[in-house]
Amino acid sequence: MANNNHSKGGKGSYRPKPQGPNQQQKRDERDSRGKEKDLHRINEQIDADKVRLTGDNVTPGIYSIEEALRIAERQELDLVEIAAQANPPVCRVIDYQKFCYQQKKKAKEIKAKAAKIVVKEIRFGPQTDDHDFNFKLRHAMDFLADGAKVKAYVFFRGRSILFKEQGEAILNRFVEELVDYGKVEGKPVLEGKRMIIMLQPKPGAQKPKRTAEQAAEDAAMAAREAAEIAEDAADE
Repeated sequence: MANNNHSKGGKGSYRPKPQGPNQQQKRDERDSRGKEKDLHRINEQIDADKVRLTGDNVTPGIYSIEEALRIAERQELDLVEIAAQANPPVCRVIDYQKFCYQQKKKAKEIKAKAAKIVVKEIRFGPQTDDHDFNFKLRHAMDFLADGAKVKAYVFFRGRSILFKEQGEAILNRFVEELVDYGKVEGKPVLEGKRMIIMLQPKPGAQKPKRTAEQAAEDAAMAAREAAEIAEDAADE
């Protein structure tokens, strides 16, 4: 346990040594920023009599708040309360501004990873033939191999809603063909004029190989499918 005999008198006996205006201004700015955001209590905001101290170039142990503040000041760093509920509270000697920056950076990285989830649409009609089905299947394999989710749907226009069982059969066949590429998130669901199913990618899936003729044909059909998806959106 660290020696606490350096401190004389009560908690209010500690008086920091005079600081230059720039250093004191920076410390005041950090303190006010901590108050404003109320994330951590820092420096003179900490009201405990004793704290458990951690940090680089610090001997871990229990110190009086006055001695802990001196240690932080000598290193030109901040005393930051990181576990207020502990007894005594746990404080760390760190650069608080740098600490806040790193916390924000981590939060942004997590948010960016979540935003990278891409959903690609594959459209069927209730009368989709085998030729079109196989093209859409290859297209879905590409999407899943790239790590995107696939939203496959059958669009029922007008009286074609009478063929919803046929549409469900198409989606079930689609899922079965993609068993090595994606995992289905649930059963087909009818939403308005669409029967929808979602697949999430399986790791390690590889894009299917194509002949030059297939690649050219798939590119042309992809453009047609994009137009059909846009038309479906306008028709709803």
